[in-house]
Amino acid sequence: MRGSPDPFVVSLDHPVWRALSHYSIGPDGAALSFAARLARENGWSAAHAERVIEEYRRFCFLAVTAPHPVTPPDAVDQAWHLHLTYTRDYWERFCPDVLGRALHHGPTAGGSAEQGRFFEQYAQTLRSYEAVFGLAPADLWPDAQRRLIDDPRARRVHPRDGVLITRGALRIFWLVATGMVLGAVLLWWWR
Repeated sequence: MRGSPDPFVVSLDHPVWRALSHYSIGPDGAALSFAARLARENGWSAAHAERVIEEYRRFCFLAVTAPHPVTPPDAVDQAWHLHLTYTRDYWERFCPDVLGRALHHGPTAGGSAEQGRFFEQYAQTLRSYEAVFGLAPADLWPDAQRRLIDDPRARRVHPRDGVLITRGALRIFWLVATGMVLGAVLLWWWR
């Protein structure tokens, strides 16, 4: 378990968890489902978007049952942001009927005090997650350093505005380019 033990323990027989387990975001029969839109807007596979939605459910459960404020990982925050755009579903169905209360999104006000607060809040969230659900999947719930220092430096780029080149492809490009330059130098020298 990360850090000190968290006394927070709640059963998955809890009525909020039962409601969350059966809840589907957005209108039934939409041509573009919430999961498909989440995948499309983030460049994720359908399977990854479904995993994020499950983690969003878990986060929401912790948000209304944990005895402390909670902080989501970035992927879950993306699901939350998108859900908030479904205003009628979020405010008229999800909060009152599923969670039993309002769940407001409170972004940071910035500054070092806020950063320290969010580090502690995220650490508490991970401890509570582990107490209820077991170890959080590290690919969706990274450590606090990555979540609160590294991830916020990232920028979302529309595919029309840039080209994504993986590190592996970039290494190959540099190897090929270096080889071509060396080959040209050797050809020029042997002439």
